[in-house]
Amino acid sequence: MAFPSKSVAFVSLLVLTITQFSHSIPFIVLHGIGDQCSNRGVKQFTELLTKFSSSKGYCLEVGDGTWDSWFMPLEEQVMKMKELSKGYNIVGLSQGNLIGRGVVEFCDGGPQVKNFISLAGPHAGTASVPLCGSGFLCMIADKLIKSEIYTDYIQAHLAPSGYLKLPNDILHYLEKCRFLPKLNNELPDERNSTYKERFTRLQNLVLIMFENDSVLIPRETSWFGYYPDGAFKPVIHPQETKLYNEDWIGLKTLDDAGRVHYISVAGGHLGISRKDMKKHVIPYLKDQASMVESIQRGYAKVYQSHYNIRQSSKRKQAVPWLQDKASSKLILDGSSSYHWPPSVQSFIRELLGLAED
Repeated sequence: MAFPSKSVAFVSLLVLTITQFSHSIPFIVLHGIGDQCSNRGVKQFTELLTKFSSSKGYCLEVGDGTWDSWFMPLEEQVMKMKELSKGYNIVGLSQGNLIGRGVVEFCDGGPQVKNFISLAGPHAGTASVPLCGSGFLCMIADKLIKSEIYTDYIQAHLAPSGYLKLPNDILHYLEKCRFLPKLNNELPDERNSTYKERFTRLQNLVLIMFENDSVLIPRETSWFGYYPDGAFKPVIHPQETKLYNEDWIGLKTLDDAGRVHYISVAGGHLGISRKDMKKHVIPYLKDQASMVESIQRGYAKVYQSHYNIRQSSKRKQAVPWLQDKASSKLILDGSSSYHWPPSVQSFIRELLGLAED
């Protein structure tokens, strides 16, 4: 699937030393809009995933505004990475999940994506444009964009327009929205069985929803849940949607095979803790051999467990608050730092007629 390019795209791969990790499959992290690999949160997140899983991780820098220029260079980058040639895992953050799914569904002949771990992905769309902040300018822009969201100009210049799905304007969404209807195989006369076939090759699809997510509307879109056509309530559970029951992309096929994992964690948008990372993300970044070895090492230590537990208990009594704080500390917190990048803000000013000469 090729998308017509409207702007120049610059995609840079984070330069990392290539090191072989025994019994591990590499993974890539795809960040959301307004973020970048060098930002503290994403950088620390990627480093911790590598540390906890013993798998090599790469954060791929993507995008500066349009969906077509975001996807195509990423596809080429993944195809050229020799480290991924035997398969890899994807960890998607917010909007990065849709780019990752584009790689899975649209890539022809690329290396196999084994596990897809999605954190707060707008998989079924979002009914509200993520604001660039709380200022008056952004509030005006939000209303203006909603009224013009399905015009060719907005679709060609603003990334969130590619997955904004207004329940009260479904006909225009299906006709004009350039990305999500194709990704979700929603167009009745253009359904592509190849997208479904590629998506169902996944070994595991991990869908993590944040209970207090106020960026994605509704938050259940992280699980492929959404509003019914024509109304903003109630939220339809993923298993009740047409996408699921008619199996447009193979979600039902994966679910019936026990390969879809619906997970809900506390926190706002992308506000994941180390504890939840270790519990819900790390297991899917390790291959079977690694997990078996880990279990064997655990059994080897069983005869020391009684002593260790007693000693650990004493230490916990001494500093329980510090330990709890460390495990619950947020690694990412997208709800507090969700802003449009400068290029998009410039576009908004141009749209409002406020661009500087």
